[in-house]
Amino acid sequence: MTHNPMGAMPEMNQLVKIPFDNTYLHVAEALFAHQLPTPVKQPGLIRINDALAEALSIDPQQLASEEGIAVLAGNLIPEGAEPIATVYAGHQFGGWNPQLGDGRAILLGEVIGKDGCRYDLQLKGAGITPFSRMGDGRSPLGPVLREYIVSEAMAALGVPTTRSLAAVTTGERVVRDEFHPGAILTRVARSHIRIGTFQYLAAREDFESLKQLADHVIERHYPEAGQADNPYLSLLTQVISAQAGLVAHWQSIGFIHGVMNTDNMLISGETVDYGPCAFMENYNPATVFSSIDSGGRYAYRNQPAIAQWNLAWLAQSLLPLMDDDEATAVKLAQAALDKFSDQYQENYQRRMCAKIGVTRVDAAANELVSALLSLMADHRVDFTLGFRVLADWLVWDGRQDGEPGSNERNSAESIAANSLYPLPTVFQGWLRDWQQFLGIGHAEGKAQLGEQEIAAIRAAMLACNPVFIPRNHQVEQAIEAGNSGDFEPFHRLVDVLATPFEFDSANRDYAMPATSEQRVVRTFCGT
Repeated sequence: MTHNPMGAMPEMNQLVKIPFDNTYLHVAEALFAHQLPTPVKQPGLIRINDALAEALSIDPQQLASEEGIAVLAGNLIPEGAEPIATVYAGHQFGGWNPQLGDGRAILLGEVIGKDGCRYDLQLKGAGITPFSRMGDGRSPLGPVLREYIVSEAMAALGVPTTRSLAAVTTGERVVRDEFHPGAILTRVARSHIRIGTFQYLAAREDFESLKQLADHVIERHYPEAGQADNPYLSLLTQVISAQAGLVAHWQSIGFIHGVMNTDNMLISGETVDYGPCAFMENYNPATVFSSIDSGGRYAYRNQPAIAQWNLAWLAQSLLPLMDDDEATAVKLAQAALDKFSDQYQENYQRRMCAKIGVTRVDAAANELVSALLSLMADHRVDFTLGFRVLADWLVWDGRQDGEPGSNERNSAESIAANSLYPLPTVFQGWLRDWQQFLGIGHAEGKAQLGEQEIAAIRAAMLACNPVFIPRNHQVEQAIEAGNSGDFEPFHRLVDVLATPFEFDSANRDYAMPATSEQRVVRTFCGT
């Protein structure tokens, strides 16, 4: 273990018990550098994720102690930790960079959770590493709060994601465009192995290390691939499947990653890097938030195609392992990549049909979804609430007031007036078609659903259409307050987002879109 270039070696701490079981250090020496965190001036606790700590067999009370806070800040090294900074390459906005790496993050080690899965514990903002590229290795408070808020919200939404175990202040200032309070995030991931990790070794033609890395990934994430006739082709196939499902999930909730470089795609299929990310409000497939994405490369509508493009680079990296004959390897890889589109569409259509209460996926159901999205785009309807309030309309029989069978309780006007988010009147034609498709209303020659069946559809819709998402203006408000030393808005937002599908009228403001004055149109990386 090398001496810390920025200060005295942190002391070993034996009071905070973390059950480390480290394996990545034994994969290949080319993949990391031993690196201690740089101690900070005066660490202070922002938040501990108690439930996550317990799931990792870590005592949250120990983490919240003075010694625990020192561990989370990098001032103390827990027993069993073997701090490293990992290296990788990547295509960033389409341009090749042969060496990237953890410029401000240090991996303390791995633990095995109560679920039997292996997880990395990483400190983000822990100081300079050999891969800092002239950076200071630190993180401003804002990006730490943003990642904590959004990553935990994504987990509550059921999206595969890295998690946030803790956030601490450093007592130091970080210089970016101006002075900012410093902070460190403890990030948890099933691993931090990226497409760019494979690219790094492949570009150097270090095929021995490449094979060791692939074998490690198979054992750690995709053990069934180890039983296949061609384990490395099976590995590629399973990573493609995982990414197809992940991006389909993003699209179904309006999440825009913002920086889908190959070094920001984890082999495990988890979402990583919550820099310029944002959730779309008014539905527009061309939506871009990231200030550095001037060309719209990573716009909402482009995310599936970019994922496939990134996966092609993983395939290229794995070619030497898939077959000794390059032409044969290319054919195998291309056949696997060609399946991405169908896998993505299958996942996306299933999720979108479920959002409107439809369990079968066919051409008619997909056409109904497409028609709804067109209406939402034309009339700038909020993506999240536009789907959420559809459940309110399950009681409407499709008639206008004054027609036989209509009444005040279930008329279109009554629903629109009382809904959390009234839909424009132009939606009534689509709503009528949707009701009839579900079997609600008075379609001739079709058996109609009973109240219990309608209630079941409603419950299923509410369970897959969130009412609370990390709205951009609310995240910014929490960051602004945190920069002034007030973390109450941050805590409140994290708590509300922990139950995204359960509406509480006391939290109504958290469900509402930004006003014109509150609207956030650009997000920033924060590096």
